Amino acid sequence: MRLGLFMMPLHPPERPMHETLAEDTEKSLLADRLGFEELWVGEHFSATSEPIASPLMFMATLAPRTRLTFATGVINLPNHHPAMVAAEVAQFDHMTEGRLILGIGPGGLPSDWELFGNTDAMQRGRRMLEAIDIILEIWRQDPPYAIEGPTWSARISQAVIPEFGIGAMPKPFSRPHPPIAITARSADSFGVRMAAERGWGVVSANFVAERILEGHGHTLRTALAAKGREVAGAEWRIARNFCIADTDAEAQDRIFDAASANRYYFHYLSILARRAGMLTTLKPRAETPDEAVTLEAIIADCVIAGSARTVLDRLVALRERAGPFDHVLMAGLDWSGPNRAWEQETMHRLAEEVMPRFRQHVAATSR
Repeated sequence: MRLGLFMMPLHPPERPMHETLAEDTEKSLLADRLGFEELWVGEHFSATSEPIASPLMFMATLAPRTRLTFATGVINLPNHHPAMVAAEVAQFDHMTEGRLILGIGPGGLPSDWELFGNTDAMQRGRRMLEAIDIILEIWRQDPPYAIEGPTWSARISQAVIPEFGIGAMPKPFSRPHPPIAITARSADSFGVRMAAERGWGVVSANFVAERILEGHGHTLRTALAAKGREVAGAEWRIARNFCIADTDAEAQDRIFDAASANRYYFHYLSILARRAGMLTTLKPRAETPDEAVTLEAIIADCVIAGSARTVLDRLVALRERAGPFDHVLMAGLDWSGPNRAWEQETMHRLAEEVMPRFRQHVAATSR
């Protein structure tokens, strides 16, 4: 049972970018000191609230300072020429000597869809698959390249000088390539089925109700069973928001406080989801009408809060309900006001008090 940190990241839009980048760096270094094993960082181009455009660039500054395994959370492939992704990912994989997981997705930010001309959901999905197929084809072969797709091509045939390496695309340090993972949000996720078919990992988003995680588990088990396999923990990561305090009451006070980063996080996401007609995945009960879904109900379902004992019990119950995930990714939050102290306490307690006992429970029940 591994522990990681997942940062979109999300900050109030008025905060200066250099300030939030320094904060996210500090948080990543703390995670490394506490024994977190993975760092997932998101990619967004057109939101000052989600300010990291290049997760690889951000994580490269941390590579020589930590032992973390780095993961893109995610590279939104429809927004990039696949040859650029292939080269940059290969370089980062060499810089870290294989400490990379390539997280991919179709994109989730409407302003990025508009910016890159990817407003059609079906087209985004097709472009994501086209892009990863081209990337893998680049990594599989030597020049000349003649790779064609509906959207992109990767061709080098005239300017190939083998003795100087001219025309050759770099291959990753990891062979045949870094592990690939895809994020999942809907209960019956196409991405989960695709991951099972292609041998990729699944990351269940933290901004979904617990019942959605149960759906991911069912979809993953069904898709793998069709291939004669069972779910292995390394294939499935679950991201959640956490708040751990001395007592359940104190943790509840923190997540519902007006200054709470957890409250801001789900206020922001629920407003965007309502406007996009995508509130369904945040509903604790699917049949609840949109107008009856409250912010408080979303927070109570999506944030695992309480004492260390209560948080352990909720993780155990979640694994029994959803299925055998073997990675927990804690969502990283903004540190404005009291949230720096609250999140640092949560990180310490999750790493030092909860996860050792959770690992013991999983080991005992897996025999």
